[in-house]
Amino acid sequence: MGIGRLLLRLVIGGIFIGHGMQKLTGAFGGPGLAGTEKMMEKTRMYPTRRNALAAALSETLGGVGIVLGAGMPAATAAVTSAMATAYTKVHKPNGFWNSKGGYEFNLALVAGATALTIDGPGPLSVDALVGKHRWGVFWGLLGAGAGVVASSLAVELGEDAAPPKSATAAN
Repeated sequence: MGIGRLLLRLVIGGIFIGHGMQKLTGAFGGPGLAGTEKMMEKTRMYPTRRNALAAALSETLGGVGIVLGAGMPAATAAVTSAMATAYTKVHKPNGFWNSKGGYEFNLALVAGATALTIDGPGPLSVDALVGKHRWGVFWGLLGAGAGVVASSLAVELGEDAAPPKSATAAN
């Protein structure tokens, strides 16, 4: 099980690192910070710079935590906050299936991170090195729940800080 959990951590965490670096630096064909700020503007996440940095760093640093198997509840909270915001602002109206722009991929990543937190990141992890082999259901759900709460706050604050929608945009 150590190799299996390591493989899951490398894939799930690696995906998050890649997505975060796309937003932060433009790596892997991503938009970079300027493009991410434009995405934040389109989704009414103001101030755009702060939210672009928050999304990029949540994905990148949360992904690093998952890859290393270090502080798994915090890593799960970080990536869940990014995925819950993506769900709310982008994917929810498109339904479940990813082929239609839905949220199945986001959900699978969050479920994987949460499961790795609950059952532990495995013996080949930083958490195991410091004696934390299994976090348990409470910590797994707390990490995921904290991410959802953080996302909800970010979405609400972003909308509150957004400029009023113009009359033409509302029609």
